[in-house]
Amino acid sequence: MDDNFLALDKLVEFGLSMAVAQQMVQTMNHTLNNMQTNGVGTAVSAAPAQTLYYAILDGGQAGPFSEQEISRLIASKQILKDTYIWKPGLSNWLLAEQLPEVLRLVALCPPPVPKI
Repeated sequence: MDDNFLALDKLVEFGLSMAVAQQMVQTMNHTLNNMQTNGVGTAVSAAPAQTLYYAILDGGQAGPFSEQEISRLIASKQILKDTYIWKPGLSNWLLAEQLPEVLRLVALCPPPVPKI
């Protein structure tokens, strides 16, 4: 009878070990599935493409300009709110004041240096 008890004890121990092992496998699989490693199951994100702008300056089309160049042109008053600007994706030229990203650049421009 002692042999039956030992056999039953070993079966319970084996069953508990299997349950713990299954929980460990599920936890590891969940962790691995939620990990984001570039090049392993996920796309490597490229640097965002820089938008290029064109403007009507001195009666003619000028550009392409980067955001930094547009910001410089705004600071030097070459681009005003009524300057026409175009960027890829627009069907028509728009006034600078109609483009939120250009207005953002205006807001980031420092005011003119005060005269002392």
